[in-house]
Amino acid sequence: MLDWLKRPPREEPAIELAGQRLPIAIRRLAHARRMTLRLAPDGSEVRVSIPQWGRTAEALAFARSRADWLARQLAALPAPAPVGPGERLPYRGQWLTVAHSADAPRRPRREGDVLRLGGPAAALPARLRRWLEAEAQALCTEDLAHYCARAGPPVPKLALSNARRRWGSCGPDGAIRINWRLVMAPDFVRRSVVAHEVAHLVHFDHSPRFHALLDELFDGDLPAANAWLKRESRHLYALFG
Repeated sequence: MLDWLKRPPREEPAIELAGQRLPIAIRRLAHARRMTLRLAPDGSEVRVSIPQWGRTAEALAFARSRADWLARQLAALPAPAPVGPGERLPYRGQWLTVAHSADAPRRPRREGDVLRLGGPAAALPARLRRWLEAEAQALCTEDLAHYCARAGPPVPKLALSNARRRWGSCGPDGAIRINWRLVMAPDFVRRSVVAHEVAHLVHFDHSPRFHALLDELFDGDLPAANAWLKRESRHLYALFG
């Protein structure tokens, strides 16, 4: 095709907030009855959820009409939290104090509410993140086996993610991805996300059958888990960039 006949690439919808250009992500949800607006937990994008019959132009106008509110939300995001000796690290809904000594073993070792490790101080954040990711892998593997045993499907492949848009996902091939940052949340919050994705192995939608199965699978307070994520997720993204 001749260059002059090619269509120009479609520009990603975005909004200017406090000197920053943030993309606008639009999601059509089968159960939505009205438009809702929120800022991503890490401030990376604006999210608009609309009914399936909603129009993109109306969603964009809705977001831009609330630019002042979005700017206030962006300004209220927590500053990046330090990760170093003497700082506190969230782990499974509790706080661990980081105790560093250059001559101590490099591998982190938990002693009650203290996490001890050694090695160069400059590499401390990277080692702490690797430790959290390993803990997340082990815990989510156990959660996945538990809920698959209850729901019936075989245990699929599990991978960790650092997704900015979602806490978990279930691919068409059945592979499940869980955000490693959930290891910092209380156990019931992490388990609610794993249960959600296991329910998708049976019902790959958000139909009433899916929600009924999720309610049956999850052995905890689902509204409380969702509320915790909505309230606290920004603080999880303030750690480790």
